[in-house]
Amino acid sequence: MKKFMNSAGMLAQDCLEGFVAAHGDIVAFGTDRKHVQRRTPSADKVAIISGGGAGHEPMHAGFVGSGMLDAACTGYVFTSPTPDQILSAIRDTDNGAGTLLIVKNYDGDVMNFEMAAEMAAADGPRRIETVIVSDDIAVARSAHGTGRRGVAGTLVVEKIIGAAAEAGATLPELKMLGDTVVSLTRTMGVALKGTTVPQTTRETFVLGPNDMEIGVGIHGEPGRARAQITDASSIVTLICGHILEDFGGLSGQSILLFVNGLGGTPLSELYLVFGLARAFFEGHGVTISRSLVGTYVTSLDMAGMSITVTVLDDSLTELWNAPVHTASLRW
Repeated sequence: MKKFMNSAGMLAQDCLEGFVAAHGDIVAFGTDRKHVQRRTPSADKVAIISGGGAGHEPMHAGFVGSGMLDAACTGYVFTSPTPDQILSAIRDTDNGAGTLLIVKNYDGDVMNFEMAAEMAAADGPRRIETVIVSDDIAVARSAHGTGRRGVAGTLVVEKIIGAAAEAGATLPELKMLGDTVVSLTRTMGVALKGTTVPQTTRETFVLGPNDMEIGVGIHGEPGRARAQITDASSIVTLICGHILEDFGGLSGQSILLFVNGLGGTPLSELYLVFGLARAFFEGHGVTISRSLVGTYVTSLDMAGMSITVTVLDDSLTELWNAPVHTASLRW
């Protein structure tokens, strides 16, 4: 394994040092360098905080800025940020309007963000709400256990909530909006190569020369099935078919179609996938009113992609269109 790094243990912090140096007009380190926050905080809005392990760049730190996140907490590679990191972000960004935590549905993330919220409440009167993102349809819904994982749909939730917060929405309004967007979002991914984790120097799963992994997560988890690789049209039809089935049909609906690279997939292939996915959904009576293509929510160097669909109405479309200025997403 070859990687540009000094040591596996310092990779996450070294990455953040370079990130803040490169985007110092947008972001800065928070107290004791425990998190990244806006360079110029907003004084009169609900603070929006998210985070997770390193290895998913540009998520989450790349989405800190006007119109999106106020702070992001980064743990070690594929490891949740600690409660004291999250608590530091809450203390640095809460200006009295309250704090909304956007958390991917993984045990460690949910537990540590919950602990941080309890610790923050012990400081004094604070208003904190949490939105749990669970868009990965490769994991079955269940009344027991963690349930569906939070994956690329997290970006959509952060963008729409961030826009609403910038427009002055209250904490209860943002909590309700976030839960609504989660309920309207589905994602599924496929990989052609596993992730090489720096600490172990091994791939998380090894595929044969003609294999693909269907339904992968963003921490190098194997998917729900392994199959022989086939042409792109067949792969996209398979993934989009699962998404359409999970929604129970989308005919007559308008959607955001988001094709995301998992770290090792060329942009040319992502655009190919988008074109095929667009044709699939249009063939099923769906209007693609907004689109996003690129490498935004990664699993280190995994060769693969995910397809995310969010159902949009006029108000959600307006929030998606709203100005955003971060290191990795801006218009």
